[in-house]
Amino acid sequence: MSGDSGVPSEALRRAWAPLASGFEVEPGATGLLHQTVRLNATGGGRFVLQRVSDVFSPAIQDNIAAVTRHLAARGFETFELVPTTDGALSLDLGTGGRWRLLTRLEGVSFDRLRSTEQARSAGALVGRFHAALDDFEAPLAPMGIPFRDTALYRRRLAEALRRHAGHDRHAAVSRLRVRIEDGFDALGAAPATRDRVIHADLKISNVLFAGEAPPERDEAVALIDFDTLMRAPLHSEWGDAWRSWCNRRGEDEREAVFDLDVFAASIEGFAAGFGQPIDRGEREALVDATERLALELASRYATDALEESYFAWDRARFPRAAEHNLIRAEGQLSLFEAARCCRDERAAILESLPVVESPRGDF
Repeated sequence: MSGDSGVPSEALRRAWAPLASGFEVEPGATGLLHQTVRLNATGGGRFVLQRVSDVFSPAIQDNIAAVTRHLAARGFETFELVPTTDGALSLDLGTGGRWRLLTRLEGVSFDRLRSTEQARSAGALVGRFHAALDDFEAPLAPMGIPFRDTALYRRRLAEALRRHAGHDRHAAVSRLRVRIEDGFDALGAAPATRDRVIHADLKISNVLFAGEAPPERDEAVALIDFDTLMRAPLHSEWGDAWRSWCNRRGEDEREAVFDLDVFAASIEGFAAGFGQPIDRGEREALVDATERLALELASRYATDALEESYFAWDRARFPRAAEHNLIRAEGQLSLFEAARCCRDERAAILESLPVVESPRGDF
């Protein structure tokens, strides 16, 4: 039986050999998209069990398996997918959901950065991750949802405004869209640079650290949550990381504050961890990376302020999803503006990155 945790215990025992003799479920299931629980197997072993959201293609398990094998072969510490007894990477229980079992990494996560040294160490870990995957050539399957498709998000916002003309927040969202489009116009098209294998969801909670308190708190040891593995430019990776790491106020506040010290520490850490030059064009594209991702997310939040169907929202603070998403969209626009104000300083910091000239025609 599944019990109060919602975990289908008998099915799991039959599916995975390490769980055959039984297991304990630690209290406190988590996850915005996936139901996530920690298991301690009776016969030994600590695991993470997840009921994977239906929005993702089953093929993401193949992506994760291929990338984690590659990382492990190059000495990068990573979790692994545990195959079922019949060799599958997940267990499909039909209406009971699709489940996967992962080996559990030691470490703790934080909702927000606590120090610049934490940012430096996390940046170095991301650098080692990218260095380990620099020669990864296997194909990656689509994840099943549109992701990092800026043009699509902009179209969806325009379409939402047409479809929801009677929404009581239509005028507010319309004003936001003008600001968003003005921002994109100011940035211009993103430079053409090479695609790399990127994590694509480097919010700080997806970085594990050695402990709760310094100095262990400032030692990044592993990355988790590989659902969004994809090939995309480096600026897409770092734009999203900086959007999360450098905003002192978080995503649920109207006013953002950009932390230039965190920016500098993280990219200096990345350069040390990566250990090789990047293309000059990649370095130039990093200058506007935060602004691009902030505008992209502002578009998504503004769309859901009208549609009220995608993002989870805080019912304790807001009467409905529209109000929460409006605050989020305004916060991302504020982050865009805060980042623009220190653009010259960030460009100067990025000038320290070692670069190589890319041969013409590579992209």
